[in-house]
Order: sequence, then C-alpha cells, then structure tokens
Amino acid sequence: MTMAKPGDTVRIHYTGRLTDGSEFDSSNGRDPLEFTLGAGQIIPGLEREIAGMAVGERKTVTAIATEAYGAHQPEGVQVVPRENFPADMDVAVGLHLE
Repeated sequence: MTMAKPGDTVRIHYTGRLTDGSEFDSSNGRDPLEFTLGAGQIIPGLEREIAGMAVGERKTVTAIATEAYGAHQPEGVQVVPRENFPADMDVAVGLHLE
C-alpha cells in the first residue's frame, strides 16, 4: 500500500470544526483540496498528520492554534456600529462583508 510522502500530490475532502463543534470550512459539495505534501500549502498540523496516510484512509486531526491559523489576535477584531450599515441590510452573526 502506498503511503503519502513529501512531494506527493494529495487530494483530500475535509471538514474543519472549532472546539465547540461548529463548522468553519468544508470541501463538502466541492472538489477535494489538492496540494503538494510538504510544500507548506496547508496548515502544519494537518500536513504532518497526512504524511504516512494511505489512499482512502480517514482520520480525525486536532490542530492547536500555533499549528493552524495562529493564536487569536484581539487587535485584528473590528467592531462596526450597526448604524454604519444600511437600515434595510440583513445582518447576522458570522456574516462576511467586504
């Protein structure tokens, strides 16, 4: 059985969840995520766990913040008063705006 090793092109389906179980990302309904193992294209905590896996193998991976997207940075949080948005705009927790 062939095991994934650095330099291999890997395709995975995934679901990312926070510690409270809420989903923050998923490949569900999309093409699998494709990347070169060992090239630093995905978070280190996941990349490390994929090395050595076989085709079709399933695994649950828990990555700590420093091996994922980094620790929470309060200075990166922006609070925007509701009155700064149009009155008829539907706003909800988790809504992404650009």
